[in-house]
Amino acid sequence: MTLYPKLIMDALATVTYPGTKKNLVESGMVADTPSINGMKVKVVLEFPRDTDPFLKSTVKAAEAAIHYHISKDVEVEIATEFKSKPRPEVGKLLPDVKNIIAVSSGKGGVGKSTVSANLAISLARLGYKVGLLDADIFGPSMPKMFKVEDARPYAVEKDGRKLIEPIEKYGVKLLSIGFFVNPDTATLWRGGMATNALKQLIADADWGDLDYFILDTPPGTSDIHLTLLQTLAITGAVIVSTPQQVALADARKGIDMYRNDKVNVPILGLVENMAWFTPAELPENKYYIFGKEGCKRLAEEMNTPLLAQIPLVQSICESGDAGEPAACNIDTITAQAFINLAQAVVTVVNKRNREQKPTKIVEVKKS
Repeated sequence: MTLYPKLIMDALATVTYPGTKKNLVESGMVADTPSINGMKVKVVLEFPRDTDPFLKSTVKAAEAAIHYHISKDVEVEIATEFKSKPRPEVGKLLPDVKNIIAVSSGKGGVGKSTVSANLAISLARLGYKVGLLDADIFGPSMPKMFKVEDARPYAVEKDGRKLIEPIEKYGVKLLSIGFFVNPDTATLWRGGMATNALKQLIADADWGDLDYFILDTPPGTSDIHLTLLQTLAITGAVIVSTPQQVALADARKGIDMYRNDKVNVPILGLVENMAWFTPAELPENKYYIFGKEGCKRLAEEMNTPLLAQIPLVQSICESGDAGEPAACNIDTITAQAFINLAQAVVTVVNKRNREQKPTKIVEVKKS
């Protein structure tokens, strides 16, 4: 039996590529004329990207089509190429990002996202290049806090790859899963879907050159945290808590997660949010609604800095809901509190980088 290219191409024309609903030949996926050496055939198929969900099934279908339409005796080799360059491997992501800061809390409702947003804006106000990733896949809040709910990031071509361009506001580059899902619909995803979406926001985005990359993590300890630890070398973690004993108990768990022997991410310090209530009409008064200096005592117990005590002020909530975080209003006491926090973070990060080795990515060990 004599093989020739048209025979191979005719067989490949019977295989439909699900991505285009057309056959491989019509889709322009056969990258070169099939090479033939006796009964050996080599076909090169070009896919849009290395993460193509139809890659394996299409390769198998192409091989089966050649065997079915020509002969089972044909020795088939199918190589793959990609129109866009593959994603860099873990460990080589974000090469131009100097410091990655995880803002974390043991429980929800302590103002972690508020602290993340205002910290990012305050760092930008100090002149640093800042990125902010809303890593709370199931409860994204950054689009609302930055008043960019209607924004839809677009893809840009860079170095042979299509990358998501972050939204930029208040001097901060921002991405959130909230830009890609219906805000009025619950995100019903299994863990694998959520972690894949998170990896895309990290690895397939044009974050560029950053001094600080802030990760607004979801509350508690979950798959999302593990994905972040396995994907990025986190410089350090900032733990947010209220002075309340229940919140402090959960904050201890958050600290333990990062200090775990297999993780070893330095704790940069604690932020006591809602430290006291100050009414607008009595700015000198302090009312300790959730207890007094609980975070300060925990910081001393854990031998870690207390980076800031943020008062409970009605304007913080209102400004966040209005899409103009408190740090934007330069002349307020609250904005100054967040600037002080940003300066404290810069100081502890510089100290950490001088005295400690870079964090290693948590390795995934396959049994």
